Amino acid sequence: MKTQDELKKIAGYKAAELVEDGMTVGLGTGSTVRYLLDALGERIKKDGVHFTGVPTSNRTAEYGRKLGMEIKSLDDVDTIDITIDGADEVDPQINGIKGGGGAQTWEKLVATNSKQCAWIVDESKVVDQLGKFPLPVEVLAYGHHQLVKRLADLGYKPEVRQKDGKVFHTDEGNIIVDLHLGKIAAPYDLADELSNMTGVVEHGLFLDMTKTVVIGTQDGAVVKTK
Repeated sequence: MKTQDELKKIAGYKAAELVEDGMTVGLGTGSTVRYLLDALGERIKKDGVHFTGVPTSNRTAEYGRKLGMEIKSLDDVDTIDITIDGADEVDPQINGIKGGGGAQTWEKLVATNSKQCAWIVDESKVVDQLGKFPLPVEVLAYGHHQLVKRLADLGYKPEVRQKDGKVFHTDEGNIIVDLHLGKIAAPYDLADELSNMTGVVEHGLFLDMTKTVVIGTQDGAVVKTK
């Protein structure tokens, strides 16, 4: 049996094949994406592949530079050919939950400005229905206690994310509130509701944002398309 890390590596290395010389590539965030970056770093050294990377977090930017990638911000490129990112859950319609790493706002910004997107996951991330993984909601720090109360009143079981015993802050200085929903019966309705709440910066529901997911399985990489 392959370990989860081995499955992540399978997906990451397979997805690296989607990057072609001269592309501008959105680079996601997370443990599976790290394997993608490793694979792309190898292609740079061995094959001389050159591309421009647009990172979705400061840690992705830093790691990409270490591997010899040209890194630019979203505002410094005209277009993005493809964005490759991880996901915390993916359902049969290839909708997903993202933001476990706390970068969903930058991830969604880069994705929505890309010609195409692909997700890379290990097989444990493939689910029948979204919601078991807590839904991350990025909110402004100012007034977030009031927003948390509102989310609790709606029955969404909010929890302010902590890291190392302190409140976690995103690269933008915002706070993440994780909603422990169990199941999301109507993801589009929930997405609209959260987007319309004052104080919410962005939520982790990624709906109709990609048509391709590369899955690391015990039998190798499987590419699923919508």
